[in-house]
Formats: sequence, structure tokens, C-alpha cells
Amino acid sequence: MNIGELLKVAWKSLVMNKLRSMLTMLGVIIGVAAVIVMISISAGTEATIAEQINGLGSNLVFIMGSVSRGGPGQASGGGLKYDDVAAIRERISGINGVTVEQSSSETVKYGNVTLDSITIVGSTPDYPAVRDVQVDSGRFYTEQENERASKVVVLGKDIADQLFGTADPVGETITVGTTKLTVVGVLAEKGLVSGVDFDTQIYTPINLVFKKFTPSMFARFMGDDVRQIIVSVDEDADMDQVINQITILLAKRHDVSVDEADFTIRTQDDIIETQESTTRSFRTLLTWVAGVSLIVGGIGIMNIMLVSVTERTREIGLRQAVGATPRDIQVQFLSEALMLSLMGGLIGILAGVGGSILFGSLSDMRTVIAPYSIVLSFTSAALVGIFFGYLPAQKAAQLDPIVALRHE
Repeated sequence: MNIGELLKVAWKSLVMNKLRSMLTMLGVIIGVAAVIVMISISAGTEATIAEQINGLGSNLVFIMGSVSRGGPGQASGGGLKYDDVAAIRERISGINGVTVEQSSSETVKYGNVTLDSITIVGSTPDYPAVRDVQVDSGRFYTEQENERASKVVVLGKDIADQLFGTADPVGETITVGTTKLTVVGVLAEKGLVSGVDFDTQIYTPINLVFKKFTPSMFARFMGDDVRQIIVSVDEDADMDQVINQITILLAKRHDVSVDEADFTIRTQDDIIETQESTTRSFRTLLTWVAGVSLIVGGIGIMNIMLVSVTERTREIGLRQAVGATPRDIQVQFLSEALMLSLMGGLIGILAGVGGSILFGSLSDMRTVIAPYSIVLSFTSAALVGIFFGYLPAQKAAQLDPIVALRHE
């Protein structure tokens, strides 16, 4: 029996029982569609995480201090100091800028408008370049203003709108806590990026934060300690070389060995990898759960094919009587099982792709259809058909022709 005739006979057998064939394929359809949808949701989540982290700036290196503190009246040991920022800026080559963020929370007032618990970010003039933010009106504060702890402030877009509406706030004076600050600029809208809403914050020189917005009970112990320094590396520079330079410089400044450094350095890629490792584990779990549907579908195929062998025993006897070999019978029934799984796989792919697109458009979660998920699910469907179709095909091939012809 040639391949064309084999496929024709298999197709005819399936068409004769359309409803049963469709119900048999249902498990495979659901399994394939579920695998594609689950992987697309996971891939979309990973892409969103990467975009958010990269949206904080380009080629960033995050230096975080590990601080050990003594008791009351004792100096803190280790960690990052504000002076480290200037040292990195002056001595490290291959960088575009370096900044630091020191946050506080205060009430902000202008006229009759009062905003509670507004985040104040103390930083350096390099902040816009490092954090990839733009000044919409006015300007950012200068290095001289930072050194003098000048009472100036740059507003996030939402804060400016809430305080001043459509009026230009540049040159106006607002009250932050009990301190009056002059508005020198407003940042362009940036929105929420990796959990940070740049539009709902205000930005002042870090020396002003040290002086005016660090509670005295903490200032006495913290001094000019900073939690994190952010470095923007030039695109043409070698990232590893820059990190090595920073590590050696800070280790010398802090009088510690590189192996016992009181700071840690991470890149955006490190953070993305950490986040993606979590989503990968979740994706693997979801894929296995979706794969159970494929196994259930395979069991359904095996069950129906076994019933089909019983129903078509006389037909099998007739085929054997006119010259069909056991192998011909086996291949025929295996082809029917494979055809069921492949058809279910194709319909499942269409359902999975359509479901992913629909889910992404109707929900807040982003979906990205991964081509490998289509190949994986379709291949799995084919393997399910072969694996679960083998037993019924083998049973049909082993029927005795005489006994089969006598079957009613």
C-alpha cells in the first residue's frame, strides 16, 4: 500500500466518524493551545521586565553598599560614601556619567495645594543623562548648586501639573517640609518604569537632602553614606573592564580587599537575568501543566483507536485476506492516530496563536508569541500520536485473519 492510498484510507476512516474524531482531537487541541499561550505570556513578561529595566537608562552599573554599623555613638563601617561618586567620575574611564540617589519623603505645598508623602530624590547633575530623563522646561540643577546645597528643585511632570496646573512653574517657590525651594525645571513625562514613577517625584541636589531632608536621628549615624551609586558606561567601552576599574578603586578607597569588598556591583543584564530566572521557572511549570492536556489527549486517541480496532475487526480480516500484511495493517492504524494528533496540533496552533493575541489585547499582560513554542507543541502532538497510537496499531496487526473474518 503506497503512502497516498494509506493516507486516503486513514482520512476516510476518520471522516466516517466526524464527531468522535473531533472529540478525540480535543485534548490535543487544548494541550497545544495551552502550551503556546503559556509560553507567550511568559515571554511577554520577560520582554516587559527587560524593557522596564533598560528604560531606567542605558548600559548602567549599579553599585550597592553593604554597611555594618556599631552601637549608639559609634561610627558606621563600610558601605558607600558620597565622595565615592566624585572619585569614580574623575578616575574611571569609559563612562558617560555617575549619579547617586538619596530619597526622603516630605509634604509639598504651593498656594492652597498640599501634597503629602512626596518622594524627594537627592542626586547629582548627571542624573538626567544616567537615568535617561529629559528636562521639559527650565533646566536641571548645576554642580555648583549641588556643592552649595542650593535650595532649588526640579519637578516631575505629575507634581508640576498638580501644583501649578497649566502655568509655568519655573521661577516659582514651593515649600517642601519647612524649607522653601525655587523651581528651576520640570522633567518631561517618563511614567512608571520598573516600579519607579519618575513623574511623581521631585529632584534636589543631594547635598541639600543631606542637610535639610535627612532626619537628625539618622544623619548623626549615616553622615554622607549613600545606598547606591549608578554609573552609565559608554557604549564603546568594555563593560567588564569598567567594572574591574570601579571594583579596584572602591576597594582601595575603603581599605578592603576585592574578595571582602563592602559593596556589590550589578549590571542591568544581571538584574534582567535574575528576574527572568523566576519567570523561566514559572514558565516551565505552566508548560508541564499544559503538557498534561497533551497526555490526556493521547490517552483519548489510544482509547478511541482501541475501540476502532474492535469495531473494524472484520474489515481488518478482509484486508489481510486480499494480501495486506501485518505491517500494512499496523501502519494504517498508526497513520490514523498520527493524523488525529497532527490535525489536533494544527487546530491547536491556530487556537494558541489566536488566544495569545486575544489575551494580550484584552488584558494588561503583554504576550509575545515565541516561534519555538509552535514547533515544540506541534512536535509534541506528533509524538503523542505515534506513542499512543502504537498499541492499537500493534493489536490490529496481530489479529488472526480467520478469526477476524468470523467476527460479527
